[in-house]
Amino acid sequence: MPTLEAPEERLRKFKYRGKDASMRRQQRIAVSLELRKAKKDEQSLKRRNITDVSPDPSEQQTKGVSLTLQEIINGVNASDPELCFQATQAARKMLSREKNPPLKLIVDAGLIPRLVEFLKSSLHPRLQLEAAWALTNIASGTSELTRAVVDGGAIQPLVELLSSPHMTVCEQAVWALGNIAGDGPKFRDNVILSDAIPHLLTLVSSSIPVTFLRNIAWTLSNLCRNKNPYPSDHAVKQMLPALFHLLWHPDGEVLSDTCWALSYLTDGCDTRIGQVVDTGVLPRLVELMSSSELNVLTPSLRTVGNIVTGTDHQTQLALDAGILAVLPQLLTHPRSSIQKDAAWALSNVAAGPRQHIQQLIACGALPPLVAVLENGEFKVQKEAVWTVANFTTGGTVDQLIQLVQAGVLEPLINLLTIPDTKIVLIILDILFFILQAAEKISQKENMCLLIEGLGGIDRIEALQLHENHQIALTALNITERHFCEEEETGTNLPARDEDHEFLKHLTNTYQSSTTPKPGTRPKESLL
Repeated sequence: MPTLEAPEERLRKFKYRGKDASMRRQQRIAVSLELRKAKKDEQSLKRRNITDVSPDPSEQQTKGVSLTLQEIINGVNASDPELCFQATQAARKMLSREKNPPLKLIVDAGLIPRLVEFLKSSLHPRLQLEAAWALTNIASGTSELTRAVVDGGAIQPLVELLSSPHMTVCEQAVWALGNIAGDGPKFRDNVILSDAIPHLLTLVSSSIPVTFLRNIAWTLSNLCRNKNPYPSDHAVKQMLPALFHLLWHPDGEVLSDTCWALSYLTDGCDTRIGQVVDTGVLPRLVELMSSSELNVLTPSLRTVGNIVTGTDHQTQLALDAGILAVLPQLLTHPRSSIQKDAAWALSNVAAGPRQHIQQLIACGALPPLVAVLENGEFKVQKEAVWTVANFTTGGTVDQLIQLVQAGVLEPLINLLTIPDTKIVLIILDILFFILQAAEKISQKENMCLLIEGLGGIDRIEALQLHENHQIALTALNITERHFCEEEETGTNLPARDEDHEFLKHLTNTYQSSTTPKPGTRPKESLL
């Protein structure tokens, strides 16, 4: 190892040869945890219904009615159902303001118990609708406000409204439950324990309006969201068939929320990933990774990225489904967030066995990978560095030669000047492993000359004075082990335009000297 005193945390996060596949896979999951957690706000946790037009014709009759808060309180607590309706509708309108709705004011006024009671008024569906709508918007607020709705006993009557014969009432109940479930795992589980899932699944059909189906898909995604704890196995098994069905729907919003649901379910252990993979969703997910709609592409890519953090078998299933026909193209996507997720997914493929690395080479992923290392945004470059690191530590010498031939050295050397100490350490390790591979085939001198011709030795020597002790030690170790001899022998440095000749010589020499005989084992790993 080039590092003399590698800290334990860095050793845990870097995939070294000699550890079993399960351990390496767990490490790469930990490394990518921050990425998988990122951007979950791309799919909203809660939604407020601010529709100006009520689906109820009676809205026109009360359009001019504007009640004060005290009049609303009096009306909600009246015994006349019509007065209750007018007051509840007025409260709902206040809560549906686009800017600064008085959510807390309505809660502090003590209206929630009566609104919950109105949910049970089956003889007055208009009142049920307005009450459910008001509670939906209250639950769209802070966790404190959502708790007030839950503590008011709203979940069970809302679940019962999923069986309402009135579609608008039913849809509003779906929306309210989605907001409650989106608040966090505790309220999500409260909704699940109230037997909401079977009622929701009953509503999934081709006969309902697409706007209604969008709300159902979004609510199901919130029931899949959060991992501390995960939703119960029973709940997941209930939802997966419906999610598989919705994955084929033509509507982009339905597809988006369905893919987000699957991304939450695969954001975890191998068992969780296996539950999703076993439904047969991979071919469709790979197809959706080519979508022109960003709201579909993003969660489908995230889901597949999660799947390839699983076992080697699960990763192979993703490879068999054709992810490597899509991922290299996504490295050139105009959105850097897509490039980043694609590079992250490739890093997980590269963390697998050598045959996965070979498939990565065969699909043409190296040229676009080198391109993002050269010109990508830094967040993309970081993921590309991890891809090269996993490739380097897990690949054969032959595979490393192909990596060098693809031009990976120059952008890596250029990145040695960045302020991110973790990435600099990883790049130094990559260079060490490449030099070690060249040494195994008696080509270290040529590799050193190539690195020096790219300005690598100057930058490595400069890092010996780095303020980070670990970087300084690593750079010193590489210099002393691999570059001092060349300086003593006075070997001439090639001109920059001759660099490709060194690569060609290195590759030809390796291929001529290490061609295996029939029946021999594959070439040994780098380490």
